[in-house]
Amino acid sequence: MITDPISDMLTRIRNAQLVKKTELTLPYSKIKFHIAKILQAEGYIEKAEEIKDGKFPELHIVLKYDQKQPIIRKIKRVSKPGNRVYAKSSELPRVLSDIGIAIISTPNGLMTNKEARARRLGGEVICEIS
Repeated sequence: MITDPISDMLTRIRNAQLVKKTELTLPYSKIKFHIAKILQAEGYIEKAEEIKDGKFPELHIVLKYDQKQPIIRKIKRVSKPGNRVYAKSSELPRVLSDIGIAIISTPNGLMTNKEARARRLGGEVICEIS
């Protein structure tokens, strides 16, 4: 049993990029799907979609590369089940001087740190991507 499915997702993405895989499939959940959609909107992955073929739905992710180098250079889980990390809108992290993104869980849903800062929303810092 997986105790932290978001960490599992991020680790699967990291491992798939290390072996130069173009796509990966993992168990579906709403939060993982929304994280993948944010990564797609920000240009870190090609495509994220839900597949309902078998008994359980799956999340299919197509990774993005630039001249055989992965677009995602670093992907790190910040808030963990044993150590939750929250930030006010004025204290949201700036990943690589705002070149990268952090995904924030706010009362209005998941969004990037830049969008949360613009909306003046704080929340739980899920992960950082650069």
